[in-house]
Amino acid sequence: MVLSNNKEQDEFEKWQDEDDPFGLNEEMELVLFKCLDCNGTDEVPDYIIGEFSVDLNRGEEVEIHCPHCGGTMIEARKRPK
Repeated sequence: MVLSNNKEQDEFEKWQDEDDPFGLNEEMELVLFKCLDCNGTDEVPDYIIGEFSVDLNRGEEVEIHCPHCGGTMIEARKRPK
């Protein structure tokens, strides 16, 4: 049993020595959101938008709270002119 534990420990240490074992350095896609109230902008990670869009009906878009004024933000490219 000790040999198995040593092998597991060696594999774990090898995994830790990788450049980015937790995937923290992976490039993250950001989406620009714009506030309908104050016109402030904020970049939101794409995976967050995916989480918010799960319960939306077809044609609905993700709305988030503005960190600047507490208003409603939508994707900047979808904002009406």
